[in-house]
Amino acid sequence: MVTSNLKDRLDEKLHAQASAPQQPGQISDNVIDMPTTALTTAGSEFLALTNDALDIINENLRNQPLSYQLFDVIKAPSGGITSFSVPGLSGDEMEKEISGIILGYSTPRAYWSTTEPIEGQAPDCYSSDSMVSHDGKQCSRCLYNEFGSKANGDSNGKACKESVSVFLLRPDNIMPIIVRIPVSSKVMFQRYMTRLIGNMIPLYGVVTRFSLTKATNKTGQPYATYNFEVVRKLSPEETASAKVFGQKFTDALDAADIEPELAEAV
Repeated sequence: MVTSNLKDRLDEKLHAQASAPQQPGQISDNVIDMPTTALTTAGSEFLALTNDALDIINENLRNQPLSYQLFDVIKAPSGGITSFSVPGLSGDEMEKEISGIILGYSTPRAYWSTTEPIEGQAPDCYSSDSMVSHDGKQCSRCLYNEFGSKANGDSNGKACKESVSVFLLRPDNIMPIIVRIPVSSKVMFQRYMTRLIGNMIPLYGVVTRFSLTKATNKTGQPYATYNFEVVRKLSPEETASAKVFGQKFTDALDAADIEPELAEAV
């Protein structure tokens, strides 16, 4: 499907959602319907779990939509750099590691017909779960999902770009930050999830530390691989609060249009 047709479909979708009547408490497109009740947990270092975080978000947004564009993003570093560029009030800061509660994640993928898409260019095809495309086709059967389909000299790469987008809640901030994990570290993230599953621990039940290790691909180009480890296990009260708090954001992600996020992932 060409990009213009894709944009037409997205415009029709947004128009239909805007015209549909909203029920009380329902999440509209890109909007989080925050409750007025506070979710507080005594004794936690996480501000979002010990303060009236949801009330503060409501107060500052003044009923404006909460969309992907409002969240800070930590992108995968290039050239084998082993520090994260973390957005802050005074600009980006380089940090060797970041820690927080994983509230949720998505596994988007996107395909651009051009080998050098510009920042913000809408993809020709995309999927929010890396399984079914926006027009209902199976990603596993797509030619662009095969190794070697990338046409920029990388003989083993895929033309369709995969990644993992993690919503990470840090101790000193009530707003989650999006951490983008490249396809080269997707398996590492999946293995980390599997270890937690084996111990019957949900992702939001622990504090996870992210760090980077320098590596080199088959063509000699340096890149960074992601490492994931448990800092500590949350208390039952913290886990319950993190689950409820995180559900409000993952619900908004499910209702939101994934295309703007993918367009920024170039």
